[in-house]
Amino acid sequence: MDKRQAHIIFLWVTVILTWISACTPLNTPAPAPMATPTLSASPTPSTPTVVASTPTPAGCIEQRGQVHRVTFDSAALPQFHIYLPACYDANLETHYPVLYLLHGQGFNDDQWLRLGVAERADRVMSAEEISAYLIVMPFDKASWRNVDDDEFGEVLVNELLPYIDENYRTLPTRNKRAVGGLSRGAGWAIRYGLKRWKLFGAFGGHSAAIFYKDYSRLDDWLAEIPSNALPKIYLDIGDQDKERGSILQFVDLLTEEGVPHEWRLYTGNHDEIYWATHTEEYLRWYGEVLE
Repeated sequence: MDKRQAHIIFLWVTVILTWISACTPLNTPAPAPMATPTLSASPTPSTPTVVASTPTPAGCIEQRGQVHRVTFDSAALPQFHIYLPACYDANLETHYPVLYLLHGQGFNDDQWLRLGVAERADRVMSAEEISAYLIVMPFDKASWRNVDDDEFGEVLVNELLPYIDENYRTLPTRNKRAVGGLSRGAGWAIRYGLKRWKLFGAFGGHSAAIFYKDYSRLDDWLAEIPSNALPKIYLDIGDQDKERGSILQFVDLLTEEGVPHEWRLYTGNHDEIYWATHTEEYLRWYGEVLE
């Protein structure tokens, strides 16, 4: 075989081998099947303690309270106004101290409202300068009559107080209840603040017109109160007030008996100008003692 024949044979062998290589699948390893992931068991959570609750209402943003006029079944005390602080209707679980404010002779249960008590209460309570409390302002229908013929006081303590505690969310304890008044109303407040001390933890007499027959009883009423149960007392009057002499005698008695009290003598007369000037001060004091 010459070189030319050998070369031709080599070419044919190369062509055949190339053709065989192209027709035979490549010997590549088959891909491993995807393994099914093993789900690891999650730890069993402990059973949570479920606390039953009611939906929390949206925060109350009221800045003003409500004033209602309510008819009461008594000839001597036929109606009253009541101030309910802002959010009273929203905070249904909240109970409040109560202040009873009594009007002066010849006026009615709107006197304190005309003096601005609701607006001033709104301001100091919404600013959280004092804690919120209810204010009850009853009508002494026969305030012009002799005190012995006026059943207002007894109806107040024996009928109105239980009614308020039953129909409003109050804190019905002595230290969460106070009474105060203007002029004749202050005379009632002093009488029942001492005589019925188990009902009231504090009383205020603003330009007090102390009942004439009560003068001889004041020291006896004071003596009947245990020293650890003495009510908190606030007294004030204007320097031109016609009742100044009588209230000074009461202040002297308290001092002689060692009874703690707050006493203020201001410039002013026995009139609504004087009382309106000091209404916010009164509210702050009652808020402090009812805290």
